[in-house]
Amino acid sequence: MSISVDLFREVSLFADLEDADLESLIAVATRRKFPKDSVIFFEHDPGESLFVILSGRVKVTILSDDGREIILSVLGEKDFFGEMSLLDNETRSATAIAMEDTEVVILHQREFLSIVEKRPRILVLLLAVLSSRLRKANHQIGSLALLDVYGRVASVLLDMAKESGVRLKDGRICFRRPTHQEIANMIGATRETVSRMISDLHRQGYIEISGKNVIIQGQFTKEFT
Repeated sequence: MSISVDLFREVSLFADLEDADLESLIAVATRRKFPKDSVIFFEHDPGESLFVILSGRVKVTILSDDGREIILSVLGEKDFFGEMSLLDNETRSATAIAMEDTEVVILHQREFLSIVEKRPRILVLLLAVLSSRLRKANHQIGSLALLDVYGRVASVLLDMAKESGVRLKDGRICFRRPTHQEIANMIGATRETVSRMISDLHRQGYIEISGKNVIIQGQFTKEFT
C-alpha cells in the first residue's frame, strides 16, 4: 500500500505542510515492518533516520549491561521518534523496540533537512514535541525521586490516561492496559510489586480491568493529582 498525503498530514509534525512538500517526502520515504520484540535501532547506533509509526507500538528504552530495562516512553500510531539524532548528528540515545507487529515510515536525514530548509515551521513543531518530551522526562525523574511505589504506579496510569485515554459517556477514562512488567520497567520496581499495587487499586475501586483495557474512575484522577 502506498503512502498517502492524507496519512502524512495526520502526523502532527507535518500537518502544516503544503501538498507539494508532503509529496516530496513521500517520494523519498520508505515503509518497513518490524515483528513483535524486534529492535528497530540500538542505543549508540548512527542516527540517520526519522521514524513515523503507521501501526503498532514502539517502546523507547535504555538497556543496562546486566539486562535491566528502563522504559522511557511508549509510542503508538502517528507518533514519531528518532528525531534527536537528525538534529545533533549524535548517535542514538536509547533503543527502540517494537512491542507488537509494527509498521513505520522511514525518512532519512538529508531528505528531511531539505524540507526543513524550505519549511522552517517544522522546527517550531519539532521543538514543541521535544519540549513536551523533556517535561515528561522531568516528571518521571521527579516521580522516581519523590513518590513511593504506590504513587509511581498511580502516576504512570494517570499519564497513560492523559496521553491515550478515551473518555467514556459516564466520565470514566479507558486506555490500553500495559503489562505489569512494562509498568515495572517504567518506574524501577519489580513486576510482583506492581501486581500488588494494581490489585490494591482495583480492590479499592479506583480502576477496572476490562480485557485489554484499563478504566479509571473519576475519583482516582482527583485523589492522585
